[in-house]
Amino acid sequence: MEKMWAGRFSKSLDKLADDFNSSIHFDSRMYKQDITGSIAHATMLAAKGIISELDSELIVETLSDILEDLEGGKLAIDENAEDIHMFVEAELTKRIGDIGKRLHTARSRNDQVAVDIRLYLRDEANEIIGLIKELLKAIYGKAKEHKMDIMPGYTHLQRAQPITFAHHILAYAMMFTRDITRLQDAVKHMNYSPLGSCALAGTTYDTDRYMTAQKLGFDGITLNSIDGVSDRDFCIELLAAFSTIMMHLSRFSEEIIMWASWEFKFIELDDSYTTGSSIMPQKKNPDMAELVRGKTGRVYGDLMAMLTTLKGIPLAYNKDMQEDKESIFDAIDTVKKCLSVFAPMIATMKVLPDNMYKAAGEGFINATDLADWLVKKGMPFRTAYKHVGEIVAYCIKNKLILETLPIEKYKEFDDIFDDDLYNEISLETCVLKRISAGGTGEASIDAQLEYITEFLND
Repeated sequence: MEKMWAGRFSKSLDKLADDFNSSIHFDSRMYKQDITGSIAHATMLAAKGIISELDSELIVETLSDILEDLEGGKLAIDENAEDIHMFVEAELTKRIGDIGKRLHTARSRNDQVAVDIRLYLRDEANEIIGLIKELLKAIYGKAKEHKMDIMPGYTHLQRAQPITFAHHILAYAMMFTRDITRLQDAVKHMNYSPLGSCALAGTTYDTDRYMTAQKLGFDGITLNSIDGVSDRDFCIELLAAFSTIMMHLSRFSEEIIMWASWEFKFIELDDSYTTGSSIMPQKKNPDMAELVRGKTGRVYGDLMAMLTTLKGIPLAYNKDMQEDKESIFDAIDTVKKCLSVFAPMIATMKVLPDNMYKAAGEGFINATDLADWLVKKGMPFRTAYKHVGEIVAYCIKNKLILETLPIEKYKEFDDIFDDDLYNEISLETCVLKRISAGGTGEASIDAQLEYITEFLND
């Protein structure tokens, strides 16, 4: 295929150099956005009298046919083309001759690729938002089902205080709502059209950039043509958002992996999302969660690659910027795959409340509540803290727990103790009396569930 820029050159590009330079094998996924942008451009050219209405109509009709043929499998993308833009233009010219060559008037590949990637990333970001919402629905379902099932809460991976299973997993729901708003902000920031910036300096033609921006669903135009073709901040912003999503998924995966182990056994993953061992028949491995945890580093790498590529590029466009696509495309594919498997994995996992409750009954996680009870009796908190610490030490030495320590022994530490303490330190009371907003009490859980419902319906 002859290069569109071949007029200046007396020799063909070396085959290895041509392969090295080509981006068709990864930017071909933007064919729809490229054709959509070209249709808007051709329509604007006719509206401004730069090309005739008849030529514009033929170009638009033929581009629509090319899109239909690509999506229907009648037309295959030529891997020998330099990039998707050259392929579409060559196919257009092949079908309608010289009229097709008018399409590139008042446009450069620099602004063409800039608008294509914005359109593509906007579509993909919205699809990922949809996948996160599916995960939120799965979390909501499990939280509602196990709203008051008690489990130990942890700090430093040590049993700390009693909480409910709903409260714990709703913490991840809050993370994922923020992920959605981050993606929405990133889309808002990049939703300005660079089309019409041309190579870097604009054009001598009397174009209407606002018209093409409106047709393509942008909120406006990029106000500086140099920035229009050289800006990839939106890629970095999206990659940072993707990395945060993966970090949240990885943290959740880590807990799922622990909870599914025999040491915890708080949950059991469905067979559909686990694998076995080649030599140990008893194994049920949480491979999906482990893979999500592992793929997090891959998306981090995509972000770092993009930052490194862009850090030393002078204005305006440079070929280095072709490297933006593989990183962002890889991150998109990875995040989508992880979310697609994660939501049903959560929806189908079995929660084991009895095991969680048993674990909550060990480790003295009601010690703070005993200290709070003493404070309500009039004892200074630090004194109460010291007394309860001494009592816990005694229980550990004598293999007892706070609930089974006789009242007579309590009174040896201080006469303030009475039988009321046993109700105060029951796990159910410890959870129900946490009435502060955002806590693990029932009213707070209801408020969190309501928030997720409203968020999903917004």
